[in-house]
Amino acid sequence: MAVDLAHLEKLYILSYSDPEYNNIAAPPFFALVNPETYTYRYKIEFCETQGQGSSAVALKFNKMPPQEFNFDFLFDSTGTITNILTPPLPVPDQLDLFRHQILQYQGEIHRPYYLKIHWGTLLFKGVLTAMDIEFKLFKPDGTPIRAVAKCSFKGTIEENLRVALENPMSPDITHERTVSASDKLPLMTKNIYNDLKFYIDVAAFNGLDGFRDVKTGTKLFFPPAK
Repeated sequence: MAVDLAHLEKLYILSYSDPEYNNIAAPPFFALVNPETYTYRYKIEFCETQGQGSSAVALKFNKMPPQEFNFDFLFDSTGTITNILTPPLPVPDQLDLFRHQILQYQGEIHRPYYLKIHWGTLLFKGVLTAMDIEFKLFKPDGTPIRAVAKCSFKGTIEENLRVALENPMSPDITHERTVSASDKLPLMTKNIYNDLKFYIDVAAFNGLDGFRDVKTGTKLFFPPAK
């Protein structure tokens, strides 16, 4: 019995030519069949360097790699899966379209497209990192009529959003600031460290003769509080 997919909400992928996801580069690619499952994977990496002769180590945070996202795409032209609005293309043509929009190197941007995956509450931004295609059914002449693409994606994030989420005002990293006409070193120090007491240390760190009347346009570095 054929399955009518015309009225189901389909998972679809939009391709973008820019990392800010402003410029759609191709029409949406709709899944023929929604995946039965999909998997998110989150990781946190810690430095595990351990001193010689020690029995344990206090793990120090290193980084959070991008999240990973995995699911399978079904490609089918057997006739058992139908869509009244858009009858499926032959499987080789479906795969060519998929590769062109999702996987293929794009000469105008010197890389594959940035991707945004939509389905229900799912919204994933990232890039395809791996794809294995398993061919399952064939015509007598060897033409494939069913295939499954096992896809792995990694998340990406716009640079301005990443900076905002990481809270660059943290006192545990080095900051660079350019002095404006209204800036005063003690107040700049308080804004970064949430404490006035470090302004003399900051002046010394930057080789200033004093903390008053720092010239407009001067670049100052604020080292980690520790």
